[in-house]
Amino acid sequence: MAFDRTIELGVTGLTCGHCVTHVTEELEALDGVVNVSVTLAKGGVSKVLVYTNNDIPDETLREAVSEAGDYTLESVVR
Repeated sequence: MAFDRTIELGVTGLTCGHCVTHVTEELEALDGVVNVSVTLAKGGVSKVLVYTNNDIPDETLREAVSEAGDYTLESVVR
């Protein structure tokens, strides 16, 4: 499936592959999300790319990241 926009998130609190899986699953469950790619930065700010067809509000992204576990959405770049 094609997408027409990418949203870059900066997320802290990810420490392992399980963390990546939890965040990916929560974000992929959002309406319009086609794919999620995570570059893990243990102990730092991980880069999360959300490929989507929808303009997802920051608060919705923040809630999804929080729902995944003890992670914090630090930044959103559109």
